[in-house]
Amino acid sequence: MSNIHKTAIIEDGAKIASGVTIGAYCTIGSKVTINEGTTLSSHVVIDGLTTIGKNNKIFPFAVLGTVPQDLKYDGEETKLIIGDNNTIREHTLINTGTSGGGYITSIGNNCLIMGHVHIGHDCILQNNIVVANSCAIAGHVEIANNVVIGGLSAIHQFSKIGENSMIGGGSILVQDIPPYCICEGNRANLRGLNINGLRRHFAREDINEIKKAYKEIFDSGLPIVDVSNTIINNTKNKFVKELANFIINTKRGIPFIRK
Repeated sequence: MSNIHKTAIIEDGAKIASGVTIGAYCTIGSKVTINEGTTLSSHVVIDGLTTIGKNNKIFPFAVLGTVPQDLKYDGEETKLIIGDNNTIREHTLINTGTSGGGYITSIGNNCLIMGHVHIGHDCILQNNIVVANSCAIAGHVEIANNVVIGGLSAIHQFSKIGENSMIGGGSILVQDIPPYCICEGNRANLRGLNINGLRRHFAREDINEIKKAYKEIFDSGLPIVDVSNTIINNTKNKFVKELANFIINTKRGIPFIRK
């Protein structure tokens, strides 16, 4: 049995599972699906072809599933998919996808999206991500698992952020950030490895291998793609391979200061 406030407006066709709580003055569109255990505080707007998973907590004035802020968008039906156990705080805006980006914006599981955050069209966020207050994430951004984004940061469209990395508060990121790294600044540059984050997820021997590879790639003075190719051919460590492959395949480049 769902708990739906009498002032909520739920259009015909919306699919609301049992155990969902919908607070005062929420508006739910006809193509929305909300799964078990999810709670909407007051004044939440969910529209479009949007699917919300289980046990999410969505706070007042969040707006989810509205059409993209993209001049190329021409009314095509696109989606927003949000997984399970996420917390989406006040005044967050997440748009659906576009035909140019695969038609889908998606958020994984166990993410904390703090207040006044914008996540643009066609963004793909994986799991266990923290986005602090007042961040702006442009369209087509890809963010891997266990990333932390500091407050007041802005991320350029089509950027990629590798897993277990961290962006310092107030940063302006216009390029790709490899896995396991910290960046900060305007414009953001690499500042080293996210050692505290690595310690939460990796064994000591793997951290040591990542440290060694990072130093070889960024401190040798050689072209970072060449060094990364050499590392791939000489390591068996899967995490080092992931770091090197990310650098080889970057489209926007890596923002590091050559020493």
